[in-house]
Amino acid sequence: MSTEGSKILCLFDVDGTMTAPRLRITPQMETFIKDQVSSKATVGLVGGSDLPKIAEQMGGMDVLDKYEYVFSQNGLVAHKQGKLLAKTSILDQKGEETLQKMINFSLKYMSELELPAKRGTFIEFRTGLINICPVGRSCSYEEREQFAEFDKQHGVRQKFKDALDSEFGKLGLQFAMGGMISIDAFPTGWDKTYCLSFVENDNYDVIHFFGDKTGPGGNDHEIFSDPRTVGHTVTSPEDTMKQLKEVFGL
Repeated sequence: MSTEGSKILCLFDVDGTMTAPRLRITPQMETFIKDQVSSKATVGLVGGSDLPKIAEQMGGMDVLDKYEYVFSQNGLVAHKQGKLLAKTSILDQKGEETLQKMINFSLKYMSELELPAKRGTFIEFRTGLINICPVGRSCSYEEREQFAEFDKQHGVRQKFKDALDSEFGKLGLQFAMGGMISIDAFPTGWDKTYCLSFVENDNYDVIHFFGDKTGPGGNDHEIFSDPRTVGHTVTSPEDTMKQLKEVFGL
């Protein structure tokens, strides 16, 4: 496709798209985005993680200065040109009673799972969403990989997500697979399309989105399939780079 003369925005998922899962962006990718992609398009990030985790993976808190937009927690915490645009609270939206019921249900469900390993931080309460992690977010990289492989074979997260959908969908909560090891819980409609409300008035001709969890149930699915975006499914940072070269003729 021709991009000549268009005002283009590229939005990127972080984990598995800009970086290998939970690892830091490579100098090669960072240089490629800065020197080549940024000359063709405005660049923004949209991740399910909170800002400190995104900053850790993207090389530091100066991530806010390197990219035009940084949307953490699906855009529920939104930054533009290094400044906070908006912050939206899941607690204010859904209330303690509903969230505590969901948390209690999740803890009970996870207590009955038998996994290769269980560590710590099974529930992480963020500003805009709640992250639920059967193996525990304090697992090592090797334990993360081990769980991810076990999950592929046994569908642990999919079964868990189905149970959460059945129990709490009627209460206005939505669930999506996040990264390799967890499930994100958020009010219905607070998926990654939430971030698009912050770019609509900037009059982009085309908005590209690149993500690795674009299938139904993945936390990139809604923004990938949204009519306002051109969605790209990637399998790794290397694939992201390859597809960007194809899009922009680099």
